[in-house]
Amino acid sequence: MGKAKKQRIKINRVIKMMERLWLAEQLGKSYNMVKSYVQNRRQPSIEDLYKIAELLKVDARDLLTKSLNKNG
Repeated sequence: MGKAKKQRIKINRVIKMMERLWLAEQLGKSYNMVKSYVQNRRQPSIEDLYKIAELLKVDARDLLTKSLNKNG
């Protein structure tokens, strides 16, 4: 793997971490809690689900159906 590709991967990881930190701050949750939501190890409460959807400017149903429809 070339050095430029490694840099892009590292930059993407930093951006994702920053997004999770921002979301955790907005929700009043820990970074690890938000990370567990993203990794589908825990599910947010329905209230938090709607708050996440509002913060991300998406429909709450999209947060549910995308994970359910992985195969299209």
